[in-house]
Amino acid sequence: MAEVALVCRISKAAAEKRAALAVALTSYLPCTLRALESGLIDEYGASRVFSATECLSEELAREVDSLLVGRFDVRDASALRRVVNRIMLQVDPEGYERRRKEKESLRVLEIRHGDHGSSTLFAQLPTDRAQAIYAACDREARRLKQQGDQRTMDQLRADALAQRCLQGPGTGSPRAEIFVYVDLPTLLRLQDNTAELAGYGDISAELAREIAFSSNSTWRRIVRDPITGLPCDMGRASYRAPKPVALYTQVRHRTCCMPGCNRPAQFTDLDHATAWADGGRTDKVNLRPLCRIHHLLKDEPGWKFDTDDEDGTLIVTTPASRSSPRNQRHPGCLGREILTLRAVPAPRANGACGASWRPRNRPRGPRTPPGSRR
Repeated sequence: MAEVALVCRISKAAAEKRAALAVALTSYLPCTLRALESGLIDEYGASRVFSATECLSEELAREVDSLLVGRFDVRDASALRRVVNRIMLQVDPEGYERRRKEKESLRVLEIRHGDHGSSTLFAQLPTDRAQAIYAACDREARRLKQQGDQRTMDQLRADALAQRCLQGPGTGSPRAEIFVYVDLPTLLRLQDNTAELAGYGDISAELAREIAFSSNSTWRRIVRDPITGLPCDMGRASYRAPKPVALYTQVRHRTCCMPGCNRPAQFTDLDHATAWADGGRTDKVNLRPLCRIHHLLKDEPGWKFDTDDEDGTLIVTTPASRSSPRNQRHPGCLGREILTLRAVPAPRANGACGASWRPRNRPRGPRTPPGSRR
């Protein structure tokens, strides 16, 4: 390894990681290697597959690798890692549960001191607790920002964390919320379908049940129209969505609809796909969640948000004439189906070619009304 490190001009630890990746790709991750050689993924994407499957036996890792065929063409390495985790949950549910409990026992808080009087805190926690802590700090930051606080959102969240840690218990602070999507048969232990933790991704059925049956958990349901099975719309009667419609939109989309953004839908704005000023309705078809940053981005020069009339997919076109739809899953799919994408040429105004992304395979499950999905 010392020679590899010297030739590549990297540290010995980095050389060992590269060597381990090479061994895995040439032995039990052949499909990932072909995706790397064909340009579907880069070395970092391949390393994310390797690091995710490193905890598996070679036999199980090979099975996960084979199931990745046709699914490599996702938006980035983080999305690929989520796909790998979803497959691992399916092929090795017992192992996942064992590793989750082992990870929980390794929770730790560390401090790393930096320069200029600044330090960084690292906390490794179970996902639901980490998500709840972040949600509590984010809610406090948003409250202060709405009151005119001039600090940035990052500063407000950091200050909220420090205040909550230093002010001690018994302060009467509001309970934080996290959002888990799980089907009824899984809650009743009739099935063990994977669930989804908004902002994180797929989680095991056992973890979902632990969260759902915690004494601090609240179950929410949507009261629906007895004929259509959907919440009642407001049409043009109101700009703001009533709670049932807002909740339905959040549950259906789960996260911000901007490609690559995983902000939970409960912490976003409800955007009218067809603007209210242009006759857009306040209903389940026309509403979609966008976080504040991407909601404002929609109105920036050169950006264009269109909805595919065929399947409701939202296509975002950038000022450079690049467009990319986002895989949106509704509760009927529960995240078990994956939308793969392929690149096809998209002509630009000056005759050059950009990149347009279109679905190769659509997720199965009940179809949602056009215009309601991003």
